[in-house]
Amino acid sequence: MRVLFLHNNFPAQYRHVARKLAQNKNNTVVFASHRAVEKIPGVSNLLYKPHREPRKETHHYLRSTESAIINGQSLFKACLELKKKGFQPDIVCAHSGWGPSLYVKDLFPDTKLLSYFEWYYHALGSDANFLKDSNISFDDQSRIRTKNLPVLMDLAHCDWGQVPTSFQQSQFPEIFKPKLSVMHDGVDTDFFKPAHKSKLKIKNLDLSDADEILTYATRGMEPYRGFPEFMRAAARLQKDRPGLHIVVVGEDRVAYGKRLPKGDSWKKRMLGELEFDENRLHFTGLLPYSDYVKVLQASTVQAYLTVPFVLSWSLIESLSCGALVVASDTAPVREVITDSENGFLADFFDHEAFADRIAHVLDNRDQLADVRKNARQTVMRQYALKNLLPKHIRLIQDVASGNLPPAGA
Repeated sequence: MRVLFLHNNFPAQYRHVARKLAQNKNNTVVFASHRAVEKIPGVSNLLYKPHREPRKETHHYLRSTESAIINGQSLFKACLELKKKGFQPDIVCAHSGWGPSLYVKDLFPDTKLLSYFEWYYHALGSDANFLKDSNISFDDQSRIRTKNLPVLMDLAHCDWGQVPTSFQQSQFPEIFKPKLSVMHDGVDTDFFKPAHKSKLKIKNLDLSDADEILTYATRGMEPYRGFPEFMRAAARLQKDRPGLHIVVVGEDRVAYGKRLPKGDSWKKRMLGELEFDENRLHFTGLLPYSDYVKVLQASTVQAYLTVPFVLSWSLIESLSCGALVVASDTAPVREVITDSENGFLADFFDHEAFADRIAHVLDNRDQLADVRKNARQTVMRQYALKNLLPKHIRLIQDVASGNLPPAGA
């Protein structure tokens, strides 16, 4: 089978499935992306760059659409050279939204397209107006609705689609849901596994003697992932608990949601607003997986917050490590966590209640072995890579051969 993967960043959600397909010498696997920071044996990388940025003169509703079109055009030109060399994929697996797959069916009309959908944009009733200071204007509503144009193009012409969670699928128009399989990417449960007696010691951070460690892991420090609420809860907890250390993994940037003015950040704002014992507050930056998993394994309590949006891998990875997770009581989280069974839920907006819930877990951690066990079992049952990877391969094979709807869809 000849497989072409499309994603701006290599390998992203396709890391495991691309590696598995490439292990079969009968398969030819090509991955087109803007950048490749690692090498997967047997996978050929096709690097391409959009030839320009969207123009400032473009209507502001359409700038993200123009960006997607430029991306799709650049991908088309790169794959045209690939086609001239004789490569004809049996299937294209493409991340939707950024535009790489917009025109790929024009280049390969007989090739099946399996699109990976993460989000369908709504101005009201979802992520955009969830935060209390959202202030969504009618102009914002129109702009957000228009951001769906590239996604709608992919929904219309893909042969099949995949979404990671039922909550994410629920955001899509009803007419398209019958062609969307709910299938999570999967977590490597052999890597993300419990080690409850472990001590946290990574480069430049040794908390081997810490009695309590509250952890928070994120790509960026932003309201979408509840960073301000976490920091307010953490500041109160640190004041009440002299032995508590706080570890924040992630970059000081906004990955999702509105950007701040240049030179400003939510980390700066929170450190300016709140008082911390900085000897017990640790910002690690982004970590390699080898250190990141040690943070999760040594965590006394892992905090996770999100608006109603794409669910973070970090939540599933934390549960896989058997961590005691206190998370926001929001729709994507409730799909995974049942309160007091495999984790704990608290009001996203009430940082005092969030702090109280974390304190309760810290005080009773020795009696919560069943919650840790249930957390791990949830992942083993629903999100384990070893179980989902064969299903991903089967999905690709079914779509490539035209067996639609796919088995188990």
